[in-house]
Amino acid sequence: MSAFTLMAGSLPAARAASLSFRDMAGKTYSQKSISSHKATVFFFLSCQCPLSNLYSPRMESLYKVFSHHGVQFFGIYSNYEESGSAEKKDARDHGLTFPVVRDANGSIAKLLHASYTPESVLVDQKGSIRYRGRIDNKVAATPQAYTLRQKTTSKDLSGAIWDVLEGKQVAHPVLLSFGCAIRRAPDVTASSRIGTLTYAHDIAPILNRRCVECHRAGQVAPFVLTSYKQAAAWAQDIKRYTQNGYMPPWEPTPGYGDFVGEHTYVLTAQEKAKIAKWVDTGTLPGNLSQAPPEPHFPSGWQLGKPDAVYQAESPYHLAADGSDVYRNFVIHTHFHQNVWVRSLEVHPENRLVVHHVIVYIDGFRLSPKMEASCHDGQPGYTSSGGGPGFLPTGLLGGWAPGNAPEFDPNGVAMLIPKNALLVLQVHYHKDGKPETDHTSFGIYFAHHTIQKSANMGLVANFSFSIPPGAAHYKVTAQMEIPQNAHLLNILPHMHLLGQEMKLWAVLPNGTDKPIIWIKHWDFNWQRTYWLRRPMELPKGTIVHLKAYYNNSSSNPFNPHPSHPIAVGFGEETTDEMCLAFLTLTLDNERLNLQPKLPALQQTAFK
Repeated sequence: MSAFTLMAGSLPAARAASLSFRDMAGKTYSQKSISSHKATVFFFLSCQCPLSNLYSPRMESLYKVFSHHGVQFFGIYSNYEESGSAEKKDARDHGLTFPVVRDANGSIAKLLHASYTPESVLVDQKGSIRYRGRIDNKVAATPQAYTLRQKTTSKDLSGAIWDVLEGKQVAHPVLLSFGCAIRRAPDVTASSRIGTLTYAHDIAPILNRRCVECHRAGQVAPFVLTSYKQAAAWAQDIKRYTQNGYMPPWEPTPGYGDFVGEHTYVLTAQEKAKIAKWVDTGTLPGNLSQAPPEPHFPSGWQLGKPDAVYQAESPYHLAADGSDVYRNFVIHTHFHQNVWVRSLEVHPENRLVVHHVIVYIDGFRLSPKMEASCHDGQPGYTSSGGGPGFLPTGLLGGWAPGNAPEFDPNGVAMLIPKNALLVLQVHYHKDGKPETDHTSFGIYFAHHTIQKSANMGLVANFSFSIPPGAAHYKVTAQMEIPQNAHLLNILPHMHLLGQEMKLWAVLPNGTDKPIIWIKHWDFNWQRTYWLRRPMELPKGTIVHLKAYYNNSSSNPFNPHPSHPIAVGFGEETTDEMCLAFLTLTLDNERLNLQPKLPALQQTAFK
């Protein structure tokens, strides 16, 4: 009998008999080790795959439970471009105490038919593969990418292990795996043909232009794309995410509205086709000496030194595992007079876990009550749903991957009322090991004459109820522009049931003006979109909002997938929202105001 068999058939005996490997501590294992344990679990890992890292605590927990029941565990690093030292550090940083193995040539992955990280393969004492696939259903697949469910409802690997230990058949021996494709060395022996695409000539310019701003050392993206080896290693994932439009991360529909950043982060059809063809024809390097250099990006404060810098009173400690966290830090600016601000620039300290940042204005000083109700011993308080837990009186600005800070137009500034507080909200996503963060932001005061204030408008519906099971439920809202105005930017907002949101303006003469259309809403990508040119909105213009929600079991984001319930407006993530924040200037406003700079405190805290 062969040492390993798949449920669909047996592997060749010669390959199975040759199973032998050494862990990173130098210990050798063979088929004898398999037969001396009741079961063996192989976890396929990657230093760079976010989902692999996120699952590290779950893998370690399974090991601690089942190692007492005669089950042995191995972590297998099968990506050719990762170094042994990086893999050792990754296992140590993520607290893995079971043996880890460097499988640089991918022989173990090939033998066990593993294709993704994280993926689990369960082998019984006789050497038969009894289960291969996901660890649990914490992650849900969507047409664009993967997302974390609110709750884990199916512990697939754990159930399979118990079935094997109890002598039962595994109910579902093969389940869909998800995550990052295991990266094998590209075949560069293929002869170059006329017209064959290469990294140096065709792909590096696209990556430099569209991707490298985030996919470089020290930035938020989980892996780097500044060399041929890195790009070739991630080629299949690059193709998949660019073809489905999930990367680069740009939500608005191109051509419906005109925004700062769109022409940087939206791949053209020709660029997508080039990437796909390069991947399909062998990811050839070309003449790497002729590849374009990595582009230069500014370091430090992009808008220059701020007038004031603020952050929470102490670093925030993020757990290794669990759901995303929306943490709100109350900032006491001690502004005893009205303060006018032209811009804000955010500096995420730990870009491994900072997903996006928004700074709210709390003119009614409601945030300290929220903070006082939080008793976890850390700075700030946690809210859900992406808001600060109350309706803010304004939005000062924010940050998301790829976002560049912007100054308000000349003569325009945003008012922070005297004695108002600021709330620094940081959206954290966990990476499988404990992390700390101390994100800061800088404020740029208006130093010259102010003619117009930046005002917040709100298009919202607070009274809807989405019926259980409704797969395409429409909610509408509208707002009338009370006087001639110009629109500067927009921040749409929904929660987990959101599918689509569209805003447009109907002018008094009946003309329609497109504002923004997000056809595939993703709760994980929320940002403020600045118009390339302020949009004229005459008095009497109606700004319309139309949104669709999926409250059926077909929505992998649904907090109640097996038994949907009616959902209405609310602050919790499991509630819903239907609103868009608009920043407007009023045409007839002529403040002619000479701003007075505030006397700054030595500390930005209480």
